[in-house]
Amino acid sequence: MTDSVRGARAGAWLWLLVACGVLTQATVNLLRPVTSYKLLALHADSITIGLTTAAYALVPLLTAVWLGRYSDRTRQLRVLTLSGVFLLVAGGALLALSPTVWAVVAASAVLGMGHLSFTIGGQTAIARYAADRDLDKGFGWFTAAFSAGQMIGPALGGWLVGHSSSATSPERLADVNQALWIGAAISLAAVPLLLLRAGTPAADAAPSRATSGTAARSESADKPTIARVLRVPRVASHMLAALSLLAMLDILTAFLPVIGEEAGVAPAVVGLLLGVRGFASIASRLLLPWLSQRFSRRGLLLTCLFGAGITLVIPPLVLGNFWVAAFFLAVGGFLLGLGQPLTMTMITTSVPGNWRGSALAVRLTGNRLGQVILPLVAGVFAAPLGPAAAVWMCCGVLLASGAEKAWGDRRADRS
Repeated sequence: MTDSVRGARAGAWLWLLVACGVLTQATVNLLRPVTSYKLLALHADSITIGLTTAAYALVPLLTAVWLGRYSDRTRQLRVLTLSGVFLLVAGGALLALSPTVWAVVAASAVLGMGHLSFTIGGQTAIARYAADRDLDKGFGWFTAAFSAGQMIGPALGGWLVGHSSSATSPERLADVNQALWIGAAISLAAVPLLLLRAGTPAADAAPSRATSGTAARSESADKPTIARVLRVPRVASHMLAALSLLAMLDILTAFLPVIGEEAGVAPAVVGLLLGVRGFASIASRLLLPWLSQRFSRRGLLLTCLFGAGITLVIPPLVLGNFWVAAFFLAVGGFLLGLGQPLTMTMITTSVPGNWRGSALAVRLTGNRLGQVILPLVAGVFAAPLGPAAAVWMCCGVLLASGAEKAWGDRRADRS
């Protein structure tokens, strides 16, 4: 399929996908911080909260590559996205019904699988049908939808949980369960949008075998295994950056409510602060096409890693001062927002065209590996040092990833 044909198809299907992205991510980002409040109501500690955050990514870690290969072969990407929506609804319902900490852990795993299925289906559609010159735009809008959900979900969840002061009171638990049911219901609105057929190529077009610009050298018929994808120059470095950026989002979502609880900050305020972070990410992703025309992707990604790693040290220290915390979360959110679509585009344009779905799935596998390991490590840090240590640990990971990319890219340029 030529770039002109693929570009012409980047119409109604993309905007339907973006709308569904807003709804599904509003669900995810309402449910996940509210889950931390449910765990607190069930007398869970920081290590348990880290374990629950890790469980969200565990099943996706084991299935992402398989789903990526499926997405490369199937004509029905709609099956993946619809499956993701129904799993998100089921995960939210199970969270609301969970009577114990371990039931919450299991429900979080279902929620994570739903997020993975929707994300792989959506990002593969963009990689398949958007012209190379439009990849930044396509991934930018898709991830902007995710950021919109990251803005709406926490703010709505915080408002639903309210201002009650006791983390373990029956009233708080009732408010939390109500918020979880509402979060599950939001995703249902995506179902009729995904069932619309007009203008959606994912329903009836064969998988694209077009070759990406920088990967035209190797339109290989080889099976795109994890090892083969990672051997493509710089792909592993791009994936490390994506892992670090996404892990920080997870740590903020899971531990900012705990920091707020210790500081006496109401759930509604914490939700609003997380919403500010999400709004800043929307802005950065909408500006990405303009920024990528004026600055190199490598330079932008390094700015994201170093800038976010430094900026996000501050919010845990000043959470009681709304405007100061909001400012630093907005700056950090802007930088975190740029990183994900940048790494999607950098990986997509590094591999052969018929590897795109699999390569993006390998990227998600790396993300999920980070989402399993880093929350567990964060919980270990937070247990003796307090929940703020979880955020500071992840700031160190961002700075280390930035150093690796700067050094690795310089070495690759010399060779």
